[in-house]
Amino acid sequence: MKTSRRARLRRRHYRRMNRPGGLNLVSLMDIFTILVFFLMVNSSDVKVMQNTTEVALPVSSSERDAVDNLTVQVSGQSILVQGREVARLDGIGADEIHIAGLSEELAYRRNRLSEVPPQGLEVTIMAGQGTEYRLLRRILKTCVDEQYRQVHLAVETGGQNG
Repeated sequence: MKTSRRARLRRRHYRRMNRPGGLNLVSLMDIFTILVFFLMVNSSDVKVMQNTTEVALPVSSSERDAVDNLTVQVSGQSILVQGREVARLDGIGADEIHIAGLSEELAYRRNRLSEVPPQGLEVTIMAGQGTEYRLLRRILKTCVDEQYRQVHLAVETGGQNG
């Protein structure tokens, strides 16, 4: 017996709608592979040091990227180590060579390490353009005496390298 046109359309529609859905895994894997490569290529190794608006760093053409290590910051009237105040500038005597609070904090952090490398530990000093050389020299002397001999001065890149 011949089926009507309407019955054939219903049967075709029923077959089409009750078919299990297909998921093309090949194209899905391609998309995720491209996404992984995109993220790997675009994840750069840019080191950005945390800087506050209180410290206007000197502008220089830096050839090396910043290194993530211990940071000593001269901010306002205080000296901070990793954001924690360790000494006040008004409490430092004019004839003192070492800064006591800074020396204690550096010694504490050094003692927490298993061993000190022969070339010394690394420290980055962030001091503004207006920081007096005498104060900077005292900070450097304190760091070197506490075996932080690889001293880096933080600068703001402001020109072309080379």
